[in-house]
Amino acid sequence: MTNDNKPEIQITIEKLRNGRWAFVLKRGAVVYPAQGQFASQLQAHAAGQMALKALENKR
Repeated sequence: MTNDNKPEIQITIEKLRNGRWAFVLKRGAVVYPAQGQFASQLQAHAAGQMALKALENKR
């Protein structure tokens, strides 16, 4: 896979130590800290997708 095929921004979902869920944004080599304290993995994923859309619309 070449760098041209990789998405510029990636979102990963992580479980926090307190049992809550958060999303992490990765843009190239920059990793933004975990965002949110969501009760379910699905909520964290939805919030991450909304953040991704907002960032893409700003370009």
